[in-house]
Amino acid sequence: MSKILIRGARVLGGEARDVLIDGETIAEVGTGLSADGAEVVEAHGKVLLPGLVDLHTHLREPGREDSETVLTGTRAAASGGYTTVFAMANTFPVADTAGVVEQVWRLGKESGYCDVQPIGAVTVGLEGSKLAELGAMHESAAGVTVFSDDGKCVHDAVIMRRALEYVKAFGGVIAQHAQEPRLTEGAQMNEGVVSAELGLGGWPAVAEESIIARDVLLAEHVGSRVHICHLSTAGSVEIVRWAKSRGIQVTAEVTPHHLLLTDELVRSYNPVYKVNPPLRTERDVMALREALADGTIDIVATDHAPHPHEDKDCEWAAAAMGMVGLETALSVVQATMVDTGLLDWAGVADRMSVKPAQIGQATGHGRPVSAGEPANLTLVDTEYRGLVDPAGFASRSRNTPYEGRELPGRVTHTWLRGKATLVDGKLT
Repeated sequence: MSKILIRGARVLGGEARDVLIDGETIAEVGTGLSADGAEVVEAHGKVLLPGLVDLHTHLREPGREDSETVLTGTRAAASGGYTTVFAMANTFPVADTAGVVEQVWRLGKESGYCDVQPIGAVTVGLEGSKLAELGAMHESAAGVTVFSDDGKCVHDAVIMRRALEYVKAFGGVIAQHAQEPRLTEGAQMNEGVVSAELGLGGWPAVAEESIIARDVLLAEHVGSRVHICHLSTAGSVEIVRWAKSRGIQVTAEVTPHHLLLTDELVRSYNPVYKVNPPLRTERDVMALREALADGTIDIVATDHAPHPHEDKDCEWAAAAMGMVGLETALSVVQATMVDTGLLDWAGVADRMSVKPAQIGQATGHGRPVSAGEPANLTLVDTEYRGLVDPAGFASRSRNTPYEGRELPGRVTHTWLRGKATLVDGKLT
């Protein structure tokens, strides 16, 4: 493989440095570097980050290739600066066996745009009644370490306890979709002033918070690891903060859309704003930002949820829940966390690369930008400002809530083990 010299990049937003890539590895970081025959990338003023890691992506394959495939999803990931994504299990068939997770893993290998680590289902068919083949999925070629019924809650406390006990044996983690099903029957949006005025079924914050409270106590009892998917309320933040103060092994994620958007947008009845968990209040948004800044919330995860236009271009009640997010995530984080002074770029690298890689045990990702490390890197033009145009997305779906909205920052280059997957904003 050829050498690549990234010249004048602000590594983690700091002073300008040159970074020399030789093959799959960072060979040298310094100033005034040169290398005979190296391809030179002029990066003056741009920020260089470790390749982003998404712990929560829906790639839809197998079964819903009309929404997304592993290939199109990983192309979207590379466009957004990601070098690893964790693929959720709610496919058709469900990724609840070694055979299905290995299929997804091999499709990721074939795509070449980013690494794909399958997430295994906790229960058979996501039905919540019987544990799936957790050990077999872990021992498979895919090496599954994260398990989730995302899209559905593991609502049975006994099943959740057994799952936590099972994965403890090999250091795995259960990623919980916190939603008490009885409290959200018929729910269409966040329960509050707006839902009352619109006459839409309310989705109370306590439906999320009650499951999180139960599960951190179960994790403490078992001595195992639990991860909270797409945390969305101020109350959930306080429960996770309390659990961490007790030394409970809990981590949590927030999505970009929950850092920016509120339930006031639902007044438009535009189904693009319909998502699970629902958009919450401005108070919740501010609490989530503060919690991400102080480390109570560990990571940003996209919950990239592609849908074909017919599933979104319909009346609100019939519309599917979810938003695409891989290609806009870093821009939203820049707008809500960096440009507001809540995080610096080193903090962004921590929340979007280092910690998600650690939680998911993604070897070779989330590593320092230093000599001897794998060349998984993302270069960002932080001065860019532009309107979001989904027509240019690499994802097969277009259900973005940001169409026509101005967002800052643009990923210009992505390298996966020294191989460019994105150059000057275009996929290779």
